[in-house]
Amino acid sequence: MSIETITLGAGCFWCVENIFARIIGVVSVTSGYADGDIANPSYEQVCSGIGNHVEVVQIAFDPAQLDVEQILTVFFAIHDPTTLNRQGDDVGLQYRSSILFHSTEQQTSAEEKIAQLTAQQAFEQPIVTSVKAVNNFYSAESYHQDYVTNNPENKYCQLVVARKIQKFLNDFAYLLKNENQAISA
Repeated sequence: MSIETITLGAGCFWCVENIFARIIGVVSVTSGYADGDIANPSYEQVCSGIGNHVEVVQIAFDPAQLDVEQILTVFFAIHDPTTLNRQGDDVGLQYRSSILFHSTEQQTSAEEKIAQLTAQQAFEQPIVTSVKAVNNFYSAESYHQDYVTNNPENKYCQLVVARKIQKFLNDFAYLLKNENQAISA
């Protein structure tokens, strides 16, 4: 089995990680920080804007089961790619919409997807998602990994994350793993 990796920033990584972990063909999802200036930043540094990092998920997937086009379709559906440095009430550089590609094929797919959505006028405002080669990735602290599953009582998870997950479930049920295929991110 050949595995590919793509890195995506779509706001708080808790939401994004939980959604992508449910998709068939996804082997692993790791929450982390990327596209910044300091090596191995802490959550506190990222939240304060020190180092210019973005909260991301790094997704390892089997391209025989899931292609980049499908990943990007979900990515653009689960967040607002038209707000600069913000997702809902989460505001800051770390929440910017980003596609950090690992190959020229991923870059082409991302640029084509943005052009397609723009031509279709899928959003009322212009897409501000950055498309860049991944230049660094640092895994977030262990307590951020699989956060939603491990913290169901958290109010943010109940109020914000749950809505995004429900939208994903409504729109992308055909991409769901069966229970025996579920991974822990």
